[in-house]
Amino acid sequence: MPETLHSNRPDARPVLLFYCQHSLGIGHLTRSFALVRALVDRFHVVFLNGGPIPPGVPIPTGMEMIDLPPLGMDEAHNLISRGSAHSVEDARATRRRMIQQAIADHRPELLLVELFPFGRKKFAFEILPMIRSARRQTRPARVVCSVRDILVDARRDQQRHDDRARWLANRYFDAIVVHADPAFARIDESFRPSRPLVTRLDYTGYVVPRRDGPDDTMRGDTVLVSAGGGIVGYPLFAAALAVHAQLWPQWRVPMRIIAGPFLPEAEWQALCIEAGDRPGVELVRHVPDMVAEMRRARLSISQCGYNTALDVVVSGVPALLVPYAAKGENEQSRRAAALAELGAVRHFDGTLADTPTFAQAVADALDFRPRPAALALDGAPRTAAILRDLLQTENRARMPAHV
Repeated sequence: MPETLHSNRPDARPVLLFYCQHSLGIGHLTRSFALVRALVDRFHVVFLNGGPIPPGVPIPTGMEMIDLPPLGMDEAHNLISRGSAHSVEDARATRRRMIQQAIADHRPELLLVELFPFGRKKFAFEILPMIRSARRQTRPARVVCSVRDILVDARRDQQRHDDRARWLANRYFDAIVVHADPAFARIDESFRPSRPLVTRLDYTGYVVPRRDGPDDTMRGDTVLVSAGGGIVGYPLFAAALAVHAQLWPQWRVPMRIIAGPFLPEAEWQALCIEAGDRPGVELVRHVPDMVAEMRRARLSISQCGYNTALDVVVSGVPALLVPYAAKGENEQSRRAAALAELGAVRHFDGTLADTPTFAQAVADALDFRPRPAALALDGAPRTAAILRDLLQTENRARMPAHV
């Protein structure tokens, strides 16, 4: 459990209220926790957690965490309750009360909002009142958006969405921190409002979890298959099992499938039945360190969310990326294509149901040797420095001039 820091004790660090809502997977939560570990040295962090935390996900120490009644989104982008204790409407009302109480109790100097207004539109019912309350304090909070490298830009109403996000950013936010290396991905490549964004914008570099000490792990012979939190991973896992059945007699390459904590239980059971006692197949529900798993693998087959892509880059594993690309979702496809262009990965953009084609892509990738991707990976400490500088600049502007 996280160490609780009581807001009424003496503490020279400014209070940072961090709002994070992970909805489909755990990527947003993983990145936010990596940021918290860098922020707690400079800020008293109060973390508003809007979704369930799966078993095995390490919680940062040195912060106070407030668990809101968990909400999420289904694949049709409908708001759903992730907890049995609340209906969606009850959860909405309780969350708003808890967020307002957190503002009143902690009086944050800085409010860090993950993804909104570039996403999380269905959570505006609590985010906008939170921002307004933080700005109405005797000493108004600075409001900053924390956003990933690539945004979804394939919505049916994309122009309207971008224009609304631009208006909200200009109206309510003091700064935007983009967790990307601008030499690899720039936000204006996936965000194109019809009028300019004038809010301050900083690129931080990519955010990766802090890792201690050297790693001398030797590569093995296993094909590793993963899909982040796993909530939309079943089609990839089922296709990988079909490919293994086709390739095993010739290649004799073992396969280790890491399902992820959010793979629905019924789908996990279906995988277990399908794998049965098949030789060369291992099914694992969850692991604490995906980079360590990738460093031991001969080949990684995975989706291409933000954190998974960085795990591939950090581990240096030969990788075949199979991006999640449901209707209206193209963020992962763009990231996979950009990494493939660098020679850092192989990118499969075919149909998983076409087993022979997918099997050939896997067989070809077994001999792939990636080029290192020279990306800036210091996004967590850089974010902490940018936010502290933002507050210090504000404090200097408020100081009376010396006569």
